[in-house]
Amino acid sequence: MTPSDYEYLRKLLKERSGLDLSADKQYLVESRLMPLTRKAGLAGIPELVQKMKSGAAALTSEVVEAMTTNETFFFRDKVPFDHLKEAVLPALIQARAARRSIRIWCAASSTGQEPYSIAMVLKEMGAALSGWRTEIVATDLSLGVLEKSRAGLFSQFEVQRGLPIQMLVKYFTQQGELWQLNSDIRAMVQHRQLNLLQDFSHLGTFDVIFCRNVLIYFDQDTKVGIFDRLAKMLEADGVLALGAAESVVGISDAFKPYPERRGLYRPNPARGAHGGAAIMPLKMAAAAP
Repeated sequence: MTPSDYEYLRKLLKERSGLDLSADKQYLVESRLMPLTRKAGLAGIPELVQKMKSGAAALTSEVVEAMTTNETFFFRDKVPFDHLKEAVLPALIQARAARRSIRIWCAASSTGQEPYSIAMVLKEMGAALSGWRTEIVATDLSLGVLEKSRAGLFSQFEVQRGLPIQMLVKYFTQQGELWQLNSDIRAMVQHRQLNLLQDFSHLGTFDVIFCRNVLIYFDQDTKVGIFDRLAKMLEADGVLALGAAESVVGISDAFKPYPERRGLYRPNPARGAHGGAAIMPLKMAAAAP
């Protein structure tokens, strides 16, 4: 790959997905794109770039998907899911007793392990959420990973990563070499394609937003903008969960740390995350087909 090919790809990925590749990440681009290059019957990445420049829109979309699909597994880092079960949901159950509904947005849902982990946590709450409307919206830039997530089929390797054995037995059925997630858990999650660089206010407001292990790939200005827009999507007492290597500290004052719960944040009332406006009513988003 020539330096000019790499610069073209860097610029395209920044514009399309926010992915901010440093100058020394050429090896990563090559490892992600070589399988796609072979699949397209091309000799190498220079030929791939040439085809993209000639207006191959479908191929360009595949390149963006290949570069932005990130590793995921069930109950990744464990701590945010413990916080959800032990602190966040009990507080919301008390605060939302009148309306009996909770909305959660998984903003970089990948192949589904994270939103389905959240769904299982909600299911495990049992009688405490009986009769409540619980809604999980899972969004990702990649249509491919959303399709895989919607199917709810996972390999033995995937279910062995992070998923407690009792949950595997309780919520999955074995189908040959694969494991099928039960339909009641799948039905708790709505899937939508979404680019975090674009407007997402149409999703309505949420009680909890999981936006984990995606902002680390963005530059500082992009992060600031996304934090500002995320703050407007959260109820005044809502909670934002970030990845283990992510923080708002030193980047944005739209959020403040959640007391004694690492990785969780609340909208900053001093900043006026909602701009002093009344909290938007819950909207029931239409489920994707």
